[in-house]
Amino acid sequence: MTIKDFLIALPQYGLPHHALSRWMGKLTHSENKWLKNLMIAGVSRLYGINWDEAASPSANAYPSFNAFFTRALKAGARTWPSEANAVACPADGTISQIGAITGGEMFQAKGKTFTTQALLGGDQARAAEFDDGVFATIYLSPRDYHRLHMPVAGTLREMVHIPGRLFSVNAATTNAVPGLFARNERVAAIFDTERGPMALVLVGAIFVSSIETVWHGVVTPPTVDQVRAWHYLENPPTLALGEEMGRFNMGSTVIVLFAKDAVHWLPEWTAGQSIPLGGLLGYGRQQPAPQQPAPVRRRFGFLRF
Repeated sequence: MTIKDFLIALPQYGLPHHALSRWMGKLTHSENKWLKNLMIAGVSRLYGINWDEAASPSANAYPSFNAFFTRALKAGARTWPSEANAVACPADGTISQIGAITGGEMFQAKGKTFTTQALLGGDQARAAEFDDGVFATIYLSPRDYHRLHMPVAGTLREMVHIPGRLFSVNAATTNAVPGLFARNERVAAIFDTERGPMALVLVGAIFVSSIETVWHGVVTPPTVDQVRAWHYLENPPTLALGEEMGRFNMGSTVIVLFAKDAVHWLPEWTAGQSIPLGGLLGYGRQQPAPQQPAPVRRRFGFLRF
C-alpha cells in the first residue's frame, strides 16, 4: 500500500456510503432528458465509451442514465468459447486477482486477504464447498459493459444478500482497505454446474445504486441489517453458458469461485490485465472415468464362471 492509496481510502471510512448511493440512484434514474443526456455525454467523453458495440447507439434511445449504463450489446459484439469444458469470463473488466483459494483465504492485494466464509455471508458449510478451489476477481470500470453473464451453464441453488459498507473498489482502495470484498454489501449466487458448485459474487461499491438478477429483479436496495438467503428447491432457474444472470446499476466487481480440482485458470491471466466478457478464463478439469467393478466370478470345482 502506498501513501497515495492510503490517502484515497482514508476519507471513505467516514462517508455515509448508503445515503450517497441512494442519492446517486435517484440521479441516475432521472428521466429528465436534458440531465440524463448531459450525464451520458460527459461519461462517454471521460471514459471513451465504445458506442459502436451498443445495441442502441444513440443517447436518445435511453430514458435515463442508468438505462444507458446497463445498455445491451448488439448481436455479435462478444464471442463465447466453443470448447465443451471452457470457463468464460462473466463480465467485461480488469482482472483484480486470480488464483487459488488457500486455507479458506483469497488474495486481495499487497499482503491483504479475505476468507471465503466471510465473502459468502459467514456460513461455514457454504464456504467449505470451495476449500482449495480457485477464484477470479473482475473489476468493472465505468467504461465497461455492466451486465453479467454465466461463465458456464448452471442451475441456481441459492442466492444470498449480505449487508455491508460500500467502499470504492478501485485499485487504490483495494490496496488499502483490509478485507474489502468481504466488507462491502454483496449478492452471492450459488449454482450447480457440470464443474461442480460455482459461486458468482456481485460486490457493491460506493455510488452503486443497486444490484439485480434476472430471476429475482432488484435485490438491493433495500439495505438490510442481516444476511438474507433464498433457496431454489423447486423449479430452480437454469441458465446456459453466456446467458445474462444479473447487472450492476453503476459499476463494481464480480468474483467467481469454483471448488477443488474443478477448474484450472489459463496461466497467462494475471492481475491488471483487461479481459472481455466471454473471454476464455480457463478449463474444467477432466474428471477420471469411474472405475468399473471387476466381474464377480463363481467357482464350482475346477470351473470358473
